[in-house]
Amino acid sequence: MKEIFRLKGAGRRILLPSGQSQIEEVEALASIYGDEWCVIDEASRIFCIKISSDLEEPKRTACLQIILPPGYPSTAPPIYQINAAWLRGPERAKLANSLEDLYVEHAGESILYLWVEKVREFLVEKSQSSETAGQPENVTLTAEEEVNDDEDAPDFRTFKLNTESAYFFMDHANDEEVPPIKHGNTITDRRSTFQPHLAPVVTPRQVKMVLEKLYENKKIASATHNIYAYRIYCEDKHSFLQDCEDDGETAAGGRLLHLLQILDVRNVMVVVSRWYGGILLGPDRFKHINNCARSILVEEGYTAFTDEATKSGAKTKRPKHKKTK
Repeated sequence: MKEIFRLKGAGRRILLPSGQSQIEEVEALASIYGDEWCVIDEASRIFCIKISSDLEEPKRTACLQIILPPGYPSTAPPIYQINAAWLRGPERAKLANSLEDLYVEHAGESILYLWVEKVREFLVEKSQSSETAGQPENVTLTAEEEVNDDEDAPDFRTFKLNTESAYFFMDHANDEEVPPIKHGNTITDRRSTFQPHLAPVVTPRQVKMVLEKLYENKKIASATHNIYAYRIYCEDKHSFLQDCEDDGETAAGGRLLHLLQILDVRNVMVVVSRWYGGILLGPDRFKHINNCARSILVEEGYTAFTDEATKSGAKTKRPKHKKTK
């Protein structure tokens, strides 16, 4: 793997191995950001940086976690995750889109510094907009989540799940259609309402498109949490590309992904929206999230290979799909 560096004003090019360019980039970032830059696992090329808006009040912070695959920066993008308790739904998608656009614009180049400063710029804009409004922007959290100073701390157990699960940003076919999205039955318990949504996906680009489409629905966009997980089977590598998102409902995304794994479903994405009703549900909330997800997977026939009825030769009849109004 080789990377092309352009020398300003020289018109010449120097070829450096990707590994060497990674080392030089990491050393530069450590020098620039000092204590904010953290090496999590040198061998696995896992790093993180805590970024702040640099404003006294209201101050925004986020943790950007990075895995550098062997092909970065010449042929593969960094794998990234953004941790910020206040960053939800459309705002998270907006920031992710801006990072992906930067990568596409600078494909093949070292991108981490630009990403860090783009996140910082986003934080400053959010802080200033909150300040202009005269008060910090409130984020609706269920009281089941403890709010403390460690909320932006990275969850490395989740982050180190699968180094191959890179976000292939170059898969940006403009004529690609949004996969069909199905909406399942709601579950209501003590004024909290849960509803599942499902879409077939075969690329990370389609995952992004599904999320964007869902957030166009004002009801879904207003949900307290939109938890999701997906599994995509890569035929050429005989492995899974999979990921999940809690959207503030701590540990819910990982539990949802685990459900997809034990059901051995593939090429599918499940999103569960929760509208919090003001009454704590405790562990029952996880039961409702997984029951919603399991229900729509059964309805859409994704559990055909794990259903006992199917194993015995019986066919599963699919009920009519439920629509979100």
